[in-house]
Parts: sequence; C-alpha cells; structure tokens
Amino acid sequence: MAGARDVQPRDDRIDGRDESPEERADRNWIEVLQELRVLQTGTQILTGFLLALAFQPAFGDLTGSQRALYLGLIVLSALSSIIALAPVGMHRVLFQQRAKPAVVRYGHVFLITSLLTVSVLLVGVVGFVFDVVLGGSAFWWAVLPLALLILVLWLVVPAAIRARVRTNGGRR
Repeated sequence: MAGARDVQPRDDRIDGRDESPEERADRNWIEVLQELRVLQTGTQILTGFLLALAFQPAFGDLTGSQRALYLGLIVLSALSSIIALAPVGMHRVLFQQRAKPAVVRYGHVFLITSLLTVSVLLVGVVGFVFDVVLGGSAFWWAVLPLALLILVLWLVVPAAIRARVRTNGGRR
C-alpha cells in the first residue's frame, strides 16, 4: 500500500496535461534540447562558412569596413554558439542536483538569446555577401527585408497567435 509520501503531487496548471512538476520539467527540457539541436546545426554550418572565407584568395580584396564587418560576424557567430551551448553545460554541471526546473527556465532564456544573436548573424552574413558581391547600397537592400521578415515571423506572428489564444480562452 502506497503511503502519502509516495504519491507525486500533480501540477496545478489547467492545460489539459496531467503531469507532475518533474514530468513537466523533463518534457520542457526535451523540447529545449530539440530546438537547440536545430539552432546549433545551422549556426555551426554558418560559422564554418565564415571561418573558411578568411582563407580565400579574394579575402585580401576586402575593404577595411568589410573586414570589420567580417570580424564582427565571426565574434557574433562564436557568441551565438556559446550561448546555445550554455543550457547543455548548465545541465551537466547541475546533473542530479534536482535543479531541472531552473535549468529549463535558464535554457529557455539562453535559447531566446541565441535566437536573437543568430538572427542578427544571418542578416549580417547576407548583408556582408551582398556588399562584397554587389557593393554600394546592396547591403541595405538585403539586410532590411530580411530583418523585417524576422521581426514579422518571430515576433509579430507569435504575438498575434498569443493574443488570439488568450481571447478564445485557449480554443483554436
């Protein structure tokens, strides 16, 4: 016969799930890891591309401002990778310390921060390539529409969905 201490407390959230706080943290951690995998793969490919550029013969033809932009993109690429890896490092350091809910919360913050740095990196790389290939105002013709698209897809659309869900009481 199970005692009162053997029964896990159930979550008090009304979201249609019957899970304990530990089960919720496990599920949320798995979701964070899946999103990090997608993010890290693209960031690693982009970082490899950027690092290879410095060893191309035409790299010597870059202007001073193009070189400065390139180095800024390299730093941003490293920063985004470091931030994206932070939740995994935190999980390893806090393994079996009963800190998974905190790891998930910080992992979420790191993931959002990494998405921000990667979005700036993506726009910057495309702008850099347009500047090198076409020069002049081509940088802005590439950067502005992409930045606007990121704002719409990553902020405006989710905000509209969130508002609709709140208005409809969670119904679709």
